[in-house]
This record gives sequence, C-alpha cells and structure tokens, in this order.
Amino acid sequence: MSATNTHLSQYQKYNQRVSRNRATSEVAWVRYTLIAATLLFLSLFLFVPLATVFTEAFRKGAGTYFAALSDPDALSAIKLTLIAAVIAVPLNLVFGVAAAWAIAKFEFKGKSLLITLIDLPFAVSPVIAGLIYVLIFGMQGWFGEWLTDHDFKIIFAIPGIVLATIFVTFPFVARELIPLMQAQGKEEEEAALVLGASGWQMFWRVTLPNIKWGLLYGVILCNARAMGEFGAVSVVSGHIRGLTNTMPLHVEILYNEYNYAAAFAVASLLALLALLTLALKTYVEWQSAKDAIEIEQE
Repeated sequence: MSATNTHLSQYQKYNQRVSRNRATSEVAWVRYTLIAATLLFLSLFLFVPLATVFTEAFRKGAGTYFAALSDPDALSAIKLTLIAAVIAVPLNLVFGVAAAWAIAKFEFKGKSLLITLIDLPFAVSPVIAGLIYVLIFGMQGWFGEWLTDHDFKIIFAIPGIVLATIFVTFPFVARELIPLMQAQGKEEEEAALVLGASGWQMFWRVTLPNIKWGLLYGVILCNARAMGEFGAVSVVSGHIRGLTNTMPLHVEILYNEYNYAAAFAVASLLALLALLTLALKTYVEWQSAKDAIEIEQE
C-alpha cells in the first residue's frame, strides 16, 4: 500500500510538472518572435533615442559639452531643479507615510475620497495643474491682489515651481506604501503597543523597518518625476532665463534657439539622472526580494 501511494504521488507530481510546462512554454518560433519584437521595440523607442542624446551632446567635443553645462543659465536651471526636488520630495515623503498609514491601519469616513484625491495627479494633466495655481495665485487670481499688496510672489517664482512639483509628485510615495502596509496588516504594531511601546517607538522599530524598501522605492520615483517635470512647471515658471527655468525648460529653450549641442548636453545630464534612478530602483527591488527570501527561510 505504501509503495502504491508513493507511485501515485510521483505520478501526480509528474502530471503537475507536465501541466505547468505546457501552460508556460510555447513553440520555439513563437518565443523567439516575441523576444525579437520586444528587443526591436526597446531599440527603437529606448536604446536608440538614449544613444542619440549622448552622441549629439558630444558631437562638437568635450569642450563644447562642458561649456554648455557650465553656462550661467544652465547652472541656474540645474540649481533650481535640485531646489524643487529637495523641497518636494521630503514633503511628499511625510505626506505619503502619513496617508498610507491612515488608509492601511484605520477605518474612517472619507477613506475612499482620500484615495481618490491621492490618485488625482495621475488623472489630471500637469498643464491643468499649473493653470490651477495660476488661477489661485496669479495676478488676476483669487489671492493675487493680496499677494501683490504684501510683495509676495508665487507664480513666475520659485514657490510656484515647488508647488507645481509637489502636486504632480505627491502620489508616488503614498501609492507605493498603501498596498505594502495593507498586505502586512496590523498585528505587529498591535503587539508592540501591548508590550508598552509608544507611538513613535512602534513606528521607528516596527513599521519603518517593514516598509523601508518600499518607502525608498517611492522616494526614488518621486525624485525622478520631480526632476523631469515639464508641463506644470512650464505654466507657472514664466520661462525667465537664469531665474525660473528648470532643466527640462532650459533644454526646450536651447532647442528652440537651434543651439542643439547645448540642448543635448543638458538633456544628457537629465538622462544620466534617469539612469542613476533606474540603477537605484533595480538595487531596491533586488534588496527587497532578498529580504523577502530571507524572511521565508526563517
């Protein structure tokens, strides 16, 4: 009887393995066709454009390249882009953690509305977001007269650029953490409270270690969008050279002036930042998967 059961178990495993292979494998020509189509698509729309950016940036030599990056207007654009990101990302970090914690750990009226509002920047065009800020803070806007009387400028100034950047980037951290926190549940936090931990102790010692890789992933995406944002910032900036142009806006102005070498030089810097972001994203995904495997083995 034992031998019969053993043979039956082996037969079932064999059938499962065969069924799995049939379900996940295709004939060779289908597999190679799909791979070739994928590589062709990536080459046309990713690799070739990326290579073109760096080729055009160095077409006139390294001297022209570094001269374009050291131009006062380019340095101002780089500085403003970093300022907007340095302000927007930490604010979105705080908001994202708070919103995700509230949605994942508590039940309250208006929860669905809050989730919808978090997703709003994904649905609204960035240009519309910029126009909203012009309507509110512009010279003819709701608070325009009061701002003018108190000599405080938001539109066509750094505050407007920061506000527009915050608007288009604030869903990234929250949207990364909400499903992660919901999947983890509340048991560990409740156990920490039962053992006498305070709210801050529970967050720093229980919640934060559990969400650290997801949090870093959201911050990386948020920072990438903040540095590359064009539409909303274009509306509120006024395109004042040396004052309110970020790197994407500076690239547009240089290209429209047929200064292709300088335009591609600044664009290559944005591309490098994108590649760095991709590398960090890959590392975070690898580290997160590694931690998950270690937890399963324990």
